[in-house]
Amino acid sequence: MVEELLTAAAGTAAAATVYLLAAARVVKQYERGVVFRLGRLRGTTRPPGFTLVVPGVDHLRKVNLQIVTMPIPAQEGITRDNVTVRVDAVVYFKVVDASAAVVNVEDYRFAVSQMAQTSLRSIIGKSDLDDLLSNREKLNQGLELMIDSPAIGWGVQIDRVEIKDVSLPDTMKRSMARQAEADRERRARVINADAELQASKKLAEAAQEMSETPSALQLRLLQTIVAVAAEKNSTLVLPFPVELLRFLERAQQPAPGHAAEARPEPDGPRPEP
Repeated sequence: MVEELLTAAAGTAAAATVYLLAAARVVKQYERGVVFRLGRLRGTTRPPGFTLVVPGVDHLRKVNLQIVTMPIPAQEGITRDNVTVRVDAVVYFKVVDASAAVVNVEDYRFAVSQMAQTSLRSIIGKSDLDDLLSNREKLNQGLELMIDSPAIGWGVQIDRVEIKDVSLPDTMKRSMARQAEADRERRARVINADAELQASKKLAEAAQEMSETPSALQLRLLQTIVAVAAEKNSTLVLPFPVELLRFLERAQQPAPGHAAEARPEPDGPRPEP
């Protein structure tokens, strides 16, 4: 009798062990368990840790709640200003409702990927080239809203979307390079003209000061000679004052009275008054 009881107890323990091994499940901290009993959703999701299911009746599906980094393949499109570009991006999303992610959509990763590609092509067609190159923050926000709207029903939350790179045709790159070069040349000319204007004003002020003191001009001439001689050049250029040339020119011209006396009188009799 005792042996039968021990045998029955051992059989029961073995059956319980087998049942426990078949029913035991472990859900990790970053996962949630969705249980289907005979094909129907069973209650709420299972929290992390050790949990039990009915073998052969329940089916436990684990859903990862970590943030997923999904690259969006490069999409080619024509911008609003008729420029052909290729744009690629990356989307960050996570599952916030495990039951909806399993029940409402067949494959939420594939669905998010296709929606991201479609939204990226739509953004390219609605934007100008300048916006794609310099105003990406606004485009990222618009792209995030376009993807997040349908993803809410899938139990997925879009964390952020970033445009990675914008590829342009070689002809457009050369045109933009010429435009940038022309703009820089224009700014350089404006800066040079402004510098010439300021220098001319200062030179005019200096000339006015020197005109009141003629010796200052002579001192400036001597300073120029010293500066040139300090370079140990074999040729010395000596500037000649323009005022001296004007003085010599005025000295060579005859006075008005002398010109009248030197003029010869015409031949023949003078007319009667």
